[in-house]
Amino acid sequence: MMTIHPPIFRIALALGLFGVFVLSGSQPASAQFQQAMPSASPALEPVSALIDSGLQWAVRGIEVAGIAVIVIGALTCSVIYAYRTIRTGPKEEEYNGFRASLGRSILLGLEFLVAADIINTVAIDPTLESVAVLAAIVAVRTFLSFALEVEIEGRWPWNRNRP
Repeated sequence: MMTIHPPIFRIALALGLFGVFVLSGSQPASAQFQQAMPSASPALEPVSALIDSGLQWAVRGIEVAGIAVIVIGALTCSVIYAYRTIRTGPKEEEYNGFRASLGRSILLGLEFLVAADIINTVAIDPTLESVAVLAAIVAVRTFLSFALEVEIEGRWPWNRNRP
């Protein structure tokens, strides 16, 4: 069985990033670097642009992977459920298995999307506003992950060891 890290870690990460940017004056790292090393910035422009472009492509790739995991997982679960239902008739255990598999694919896709948001906020656009948006997105996705986990397992996470 796959273990899912408690949602509190994501919330703590978002709040930590928020605190770092509040303490740093909410100025992007590239602007801080340019102020600290004004003579080095013209020589680093092409490299900086290349790195920014690569990071943006990486973020888009991770987002596409997250969406693909959700879509492919939903389609696969639906096809398997339809096949089993047609073959053996509708059963409650098949339906529960379908819901659990669908929930797991959604959770995995959400993890990819959160990772893309974190990379986008930390590496590409590190402003106070983007960190606040990231905190809101992580809070919503954490709530969704928590709700899906409860739905899949059928019990509260702190009651896992109990029958």
